[in-house]
Parts: sequence; C-alpha cells; structure tokens
Amino acid sequence: MRLIYSKPKLKDLTQGSRIAFARQFRKMTQDEVSKKLGLEGKSKRVNITRYEKGERNPKEDRIMEIANILKINHKSIEKYDFSNSLDIVYFFFWLEELYPKINVDLELSEQFQNKTDTLADNFIKLWKEMKQKRKNREISYEEYIEWKLTFEMREGE
Repeated sequence: MRLIYSKPKLKDLTQGSRIAFARQFRKMTQDEVSKKLGLEGKSKRVNITRYEKGERNPKEDRIMEIANILKINHKSIEKYDFSNSLDIVYFFFWLEELYPKINVDLELSEQFQNKTDTLADNFIKLWKEMKQKRKNREISYEEYIEWKLTFEMREGE
C-alpha cells in the first residue's frame, strides 16, 4: 500500500537522514529499496531502517548501490570528509534543507576564493545560479531538489 506523498523533511544532517530524505523524495518505501538491493525475508528492510536511523553505516559499495537505486549522486548520501572542499559544499546543500528559512550566504565564497580550488568555487557559482532560479520561480522546489540530489561536479566545469 502506497502512502500519500508529502514533501520529505530532513530530520538532521546525518547520513541516515539524508538517505531517508532521498528515498522519500523518490516516493519509495524501505521495502522497495530493500527488494532492489536483493534483500529478502521477513526482516528485509532491517538494513535500510538501521541505515536511516544511523544504527549502521553502509559501506562504500552499498552507498553506490543505494545511490543507483534512488538515481542520485552518491555524494548526496556518503559520509563527508570536511577536509574535502566539495564535501563541505554538499554539506551546505543539506544544511539549506534542514534550515530552509536561513539563507546560506554564497557571497562569502567570493571574498575568500581559493585560487587552488577552482572546482569548489565553480560548484558554488552553479549553486548560486540554481538558488536564484528557484527564488525567481523559474524552477520548482522539486526541480531544485532533483538538481541537488543528482548534481555531480566534474573537472573543467
């Protein structure tokens, strides 16, 4: 039985909450994700429940599988390494969802541009463009979240 779809809410910034948010955004149940992971039996969704509650952390290969099932970039749901500037930007993506009324000031990045990290700077510029499109209602909330969940920054962008 499918439940009525409602806008997913991020409980906190943990990996489990991000997995749950992405799953709910895709309108999938834990059972559906479990089945696509090849898990069977009475307790087939126990692993997904544990991931989402933060009781277990999925290994890298499982993160990739879940990301493929949810059709999202694995960076959206992996554990973040805060020495990696791109992970910090992805973290801010989620911070914006947790606190939607707080404006993440992206102008700060221009004041403190890191000439050796053009990838993160380009990422922030693209994010700023998408935020403006959302603010101007050129794109919907769903299109904005879709972009955030699937976006992947590549060298040369």
